[in-house]
Amino acid sequence: MQATRKATVRFRERSELLDFLLEVAGLTAQTLELDSLLHNVAEIVQRVLPYDLFAILLFHDKRQDLRIRYAVGHREEVVRNLSVALGEGVTGAAALRREPVLVGDVRNDPRYLNTLDAVRTELAVPMTARGKLVGVIDLQSTRVNAYSEYDRALLRLIAARVSSAIDNARLYRRVDRQNRTLKTLASISREISSILDLNELLRKIVSTVRDLINYDAFSILLVDQEARALRHLFSIRYDQRVNVDNVPLGKGITGAAVESREVIRVHDTMKDPRYIASHPDIRSEMAVPLIVQDRVVGVMDLESDRVGYFTEDHVRALALLAPQVAASLENARLYQEVASRERRLEEDLQAARELQRVLLPDADLEIAGLEAVVRLRPAREISGDIYDVVERRDGQTVIAFGDVSGKGAAAALYGGLMSGLLRTQAPRRRTPAELMKSLNEALVERKVDARYVTLCVLLWEPAARHLVMANAGALPPMICRGGEILKLRVEGVPLGLLDTREYEEVPFQAEAGDVLVLYSDGITDHLNAAGTEFGRGRLAQVVRAHCHKPAEEIVSAIFSELDKFSQTPFDDQTLLVMKVR
Repeated sequence: MQATRKATVRFRERSELLDFLLEVAGLTAQTLELDSLLHNVAEIVQRVLPYDLFAILLFHDKRQDLRIRYAVGHREEVVRNLSVALGEGVTGAAALRREPVLVGDVRNDPRYLNTLDAVRTELAVPMTARGKLVGVIDLQSTRVNAYSEYDRALLRLIAARVSSAIDNARLYRRVDRQNRTLKTLASISREISSILDLNELLRKIVSTVRDLINYDAFSILLVDQEARALRHLFSIRYDQRVNVDNVPLGKGITGAAVESREVIRVHDTMKDPRYIASHPDIRSEMAVPLIVQDRVVGVMDLESDRVGYFTEDHVRALALLAPQVAASLENARLYQEVASRERRLEEDLQAARELQRVLLPDADLEIAGLEAVVRLRPAREISGDIYDVVERRDGQTVIAFGDVSGKGAAAALYGGLMSGLLRTQAPRRRTPAELMKSLNEALVERKVDARYVTLCVLLWEPAARHLVMANAGALPPMICRGGEILKLRVEGVPLGLLDTREYEEVPFQAEAGDVLVLYSDGITDHLNAAGTEFGRGRLAQVVRAHCHKPAEEIVSAIFSELDKFSQTPFDDQTLLVMKVR
């Protein structure tokens, strides 16, 4: 035969054969890139053993089958779909026996797997390395008895030289793929961990997993323990969003992944009774549990139209990615939950601000015989400072000014309780001391841990310009007359702390032009950048300098000096300035 004669002539001497085999070893050692290496092998064989069809089939240890990795002349569908079990066909027989198999006329051999009707001769030679099967080199010709025993021996020598190179290239390819996967996973983990918007995160996860595995359908399901179901958070089919049903816990491939807490890979969904059809034409599936702090929070599910599509490498890659996906989804969910709570809280606080604006009007107050202005600047959304003016039937007016312990909504609610009690009790108590005692008893009956009220109560009789004061732990009023601050001692225990308390009263005879300043501790405790308090002394200086002015201007002057001192209040700031007409 012509091919045999060419080979015989070429290697007439032993030295020529050795030189050729050295050339084979050199060509196959030039690269670790598998595709280039297999292309070189095909050209080497073509030089000495002409063929019509050529294939290199590699053995997959997990699947225990041979699949075409490189081919010349074979149809595309054969290359893509052919799977040969050990012992099946001529190539399977060579792989199983680890010996070359030469069939001079395939029409007479039942083992032949027909890939082309014109084929007559087939020569299959196994490749082994490190005692393991690497694959098979398969030659087919359209001529009967196209290859001889010499050709079989020659191809066996070539296979022996190239098998180790192919095995090394496969190992290198696997390691390189794993390294690239790890780098990709590290980059992905950093990126998705910073995304808190759930929709943006889902889009990123979809594209990320698609870069790693070319799936046909992808879903993320979250565990709903109350409903005992897996709820679909996101599903996509051929890049189109789809709506699918929820899955009861324990049902389907996804439910099995939740129960087992392990990745479940199904080669053929048609043969697995657990499979729940969610998309048409799906043939393989992989479900990866999403676990956060030893708690399964969901499942990442991938599906393919091809049987046995998902590999061990896919399992390893998603097993590494799943913890970061789980943590990122949980963070995004918690962030969404917190944002929702904050929105509801903001709505509640807005309603509370509106209510407090009604209860504590920030405006000029109408009090007979007094020019009165009150201003409130809360440190938070709502204030714990309280003030009120209650006119009595006898023509006298009760003026109350105080502060609830703490800040924010809780203090404001307690202040609302205090305002209600004050409005109820003030018209019925003859003196400030009696009013204080009654308020204290009411708060003690409704005692709330760590809550109390400091309060200053003034009973104003406009006709006589006479004041009677009682104090329950509040800052005493600052009274300015003729540019001087009058010293007035008014003390007492805060309301709501101790029962059966008695309160003292201090009378004061006012004169026209006197200025009375009631202020919260947020004024005097106001700090600057150096940690220095604004203090009562600075407040007194401002009051003395402006006491000849209207009440409105005195309030504006005090707040102006506070802002010059520091722009950041840490406590509620309330001022009530009254000037005797």
